Amino acid sequence: MPRKKAVEAAGPAQAETAKKASSILKKAAAKKEAEKPVERVEEIYLQAGGTEWNISACKDRAVAAYVAEGHRASSVKKLVIYLKPEEGKAYYVINDSVNGSVDL
Repeated sequence: MPRKKAVEAAGPAQAETAKKASSILKKAAAKKEAEKPVERVEEIYLQAGGTEWNISACKDRAVAAYVAEGHRASSVKKLVIYLKPEEGKAYYVINDSVNGSVDL
């Protein structure tokens, strides 16, 4: 016997309870779906002199250059980036002591 008929055969009170439980489960599933975090996408572009650069990754490239010099990425406490579009470079200073540049 299918589940619905089995529940109805058990009695109207149990059928009503089953319907309420089903409704509660559907609401809980909808709430859980609504609470999923939305993936955040950030893109930053610099336009100057008829040229456009996607500078979103400058931070990551600056930290990667710092790590390539033998430092740990976790040691970065402060990162300052200066953009120089006329040179096509992003200059960085890490922890007020280490500096360098990466291409835009």
